[in-house]
Amino acid sequence: MKAILCTELGGPEKLVFGEVTLPPPGPNEVRIKVAAAGVNFPDTLQIQGKYQFKATPPFTPGAEVSGVITAVGAKVGKFAVGDRVATLIPIGGYAEEVNAHADGVLKLPDDFDLVEAAGFTLVYGTTIHALKQRGNLKPGETLLVLGAAGGVGLAAIQIGKLMGARVIAAASSAEKLELCRAQGADEVIDYSKESLKEAVKKLTKGQGADVIYDPVGGELAQDCFSAINWNGRYLVVGFAAGGIPEIAMNRLLLKGAAALGVFWGAFIVREAALNAENFAQLFAWHAEGRLKPFISKTYPLADAAQAMLDMQARKVTGKAVLIP
Repeated sequence: MKAILCTELGGPEKLVFGEVTLPPPGPNEVRIKVAAAGVNFPDTLQIQGKYQFKATPPFTPGAEVSGVITAVGAKVGKFAVGDRVATLIPIGGYAEEVNAHADGVLKLPDDFDLVEAAGFTLVYGTTIHALKQRGNLKPGETLLVLGAAGGVGLAAIQIGKLMGARVIAAASSAEKLELCRAQGADEVIDYSKESLKEAVKKLTKGQGADVIYDPVGGELAQDCFSAINWNGRYLVVGFAAGGIPEIAMNRLLLKGAAALGVFWGAFIVREAALNAENFAQLFAWHAEGRLKPFISKTYPLADAAQAMLDMQARKVTGKAVLIP
């Protein structure tokens, strides 16, 4: 089958499009014919050897796929050939087929588009967990979303509004902020042109944001600690800016605030029942037409390197997906 191969650690330009052999699924696995594969920021780190989960070359990157089951292992009872599914896997997603452990596979509603599904599982699963279980976001509170035009950012805008929050979207260009408004943001901040902390204070009449959703990290995190409300919650989602910020403990102390880590990958293993509840809610919102993944661009599988380069250059809004 065709797949993308990382034969040596480095940038996307080192990736190879070639042939690989996929073994039969194990007793607890299913084989999935990939309809689409999500392109995510951790993928760009993994091929460089900088991600928390280390893979040894040669390997196929890609953690998020959707598709149709073509074979099931001997011990798998809850899935059948022909089921439409989405899943997260450690590696292997940038390929025509994958094997996935059945425990991590999610059966999709019949009306859920498979291309949209490749841009759904990771960002929406992460975000509802962040806002619900970690941030305890309440109706009427103010939610500040950084990197708001990216995949997790747009998911945070949509879910934040559905949970009853006032959403302030922060991004780096007028074009991105226009998209954020179209996705439901109440207010926007262009942090390439104005101080994030001053803009948040102005929009909240000096109070600050109740919940801050930060997948960016870097220098902007320090502004967040100055723009958080009393009893505020700062959610550590990721570090797309590259730098891992140091937490200003004194600012958290003075605001009675908390910094909370969001590690959805561990949550789905440790608290599977809660994760299932989260997805039941997400699917209900989707069926009602109140939530919809924004897929900004699709790429042929062979162009995976270009998709990654575009993501690194922050040219991707919403989600980008690969189509085998």
